[in-house]
Amino acid sequence: MSVVTNTTTIGAIELPSRRNTELMLLGFAVVIPIFAYANVGLAIHGKLPPGMVVYGLGLAVMAGVAHLVVRRFAKYADPLLLPLGTLLNGLGLVLIWRLDQSERLQNLAKRAYGQFSESTPNQMLYTAMGIALFCGVLLVLKDHRTLQRFTYISMAAALILLILPMIPGLGADVFGAKIWISVAGFSIQPGEFAKIVIAVFFAGYLMVKRDALALASRRFMGLYLPRGRDLGPILMIWAMSLLVLIFENDLGTSLLFFGMFVIMLYVATERTSWIVIGLLMSTAGAVVVGTTASHVEARVNAWLDPFGCYATSGACEQVGQSIMSFGSGGVLGTGWGQGNSDLIGFAANSDFIFSTVGEELGLAGVMAFLLLYGLIIERGARTALAARDPFGKLFAIGLSGAFALQIFVVAGGVMGLIPLTGMTMPFLASGGSSVLANWALIGILIRISDTARRPAPAPAPSPDSEMTQVVRPS
Repeated sequence: MSVVTNTTTIGAIELPSRRNTELMLLGFAVVIPIFAYANVGLAIHGKLPPGMVVYGLGLAVMAGVAHLVVRRFAKYADPLLLPLGTLLNGLGLVLIWRLDQSERLQNLAKRAYGQFSESTPNQMLYTAMGIALFCGVLLVLKDHRTLQRFTYISMAAALILLILPMIPGLGADVFGAKIWISVAGFSIQPGEFAKIVIAVFFAGYLMVKRDALALASRRFMGLYLPRGRDLGPILMIWAMSLLVLIFENDLGTSLLFFGMFVIMLYVATERTSWIVIGLLMSTAGAVVVGTTASHVEARVNAWLDPFGCYATSGACEQVGQSIMSFGSGGVLGTGWGQGNSDLIGFAANSDFIFSTVGEELGLAGVMAFLLLYGLIIERGARTALAARDPFGKLFAIGLSGAFALQIFVVAGGVMGLIPLTGMTMPFLASGGSSVLANWALIGILIRISDTARRPAPAPAPSPDSEMTQVVRPS
């Protein structure tokens, strides 16, 4: 006698998409800036700002559209990246509006330009454009690995973007740095987009050449030194960063590009020697340019002794006022709208906007903002670890490293830790180029994280697996 039993195969258990978690966090990311907006209005004017409802609804609608696009086209993406970007962008709008209400800045603008126009409406428009670009990245870029085909095209595109500000008649000199171009009355900072484009080239190039770059010829003082012919790539990037520093007086972009390449090179080869060589080369280049370029030399002098040249140098005055803003903020700050960081002038709407955070929110507020930035960097690094392909790993860590370096050079510059760089604080400072580029960066990281976390399709079951005959002896 025999007994036949039926056993069916169990399909793969679908992983949670975490989209409901993202939606809940987005609620907090919208509500917190609305409360901050109300707080500023009460502190400055003694009443709720009239545009608070419109501001809140606008931010909520933009965040909701972005969430729907992620839910539809990147179901398994990291649930923290979009809420973090929304929260920082919303608080940036509040900071810009707070500075727009300053009578000092209004009078300064009227003396310089004959009129004053608020930056908040323009920044709200740039935010909408940035979120639209974020959605476009998710709609168009179905798989990040397709970017690998454009490795060398991206290098050419990045070089063109870096050269544009040097073209006479197209480039614009702003506060001594030639990092802007003027097109149809709009100012654009090509370097913000170049950091994403050049990360594509670095990831594609290092994925192919990592084995050759990892080979060592000799060991010196505990470090494995690379072969002479393998130093070519890092020498080329070093020279390019120095050219940017010399011809555009842009210390921040040169540090960003060279630092991003060294980070990606270390991740690709796992050789500590590349880090040491990169630090030595960047230090040597900074010393040479800092003693020859007058604009960079002025910023270095302002960093060394801001109060020694306070009355004679604009750079020293800005750094000195910024340091005093952080000092007067203390631990908990003076409160929204109750500081004096607007004494810094027009620079308060660029990298020095972080001084407003230091004075009005204090050390606690500064640490909170740095924690939000750190979470974006951590989620980007986690995405790189989870990526299944080498190109995705290098691309994600390159974007995260570039974002981290930008936070460091901006925050370090306004706090007096390093010389001023002139770069914009991501999502906080006024300007369309930075908002657009950083929303595109968040979109790419979300696409990579979705590809990394998406469960692999289950293999097609064989005919024998549907029903297995088990014969038991009688």
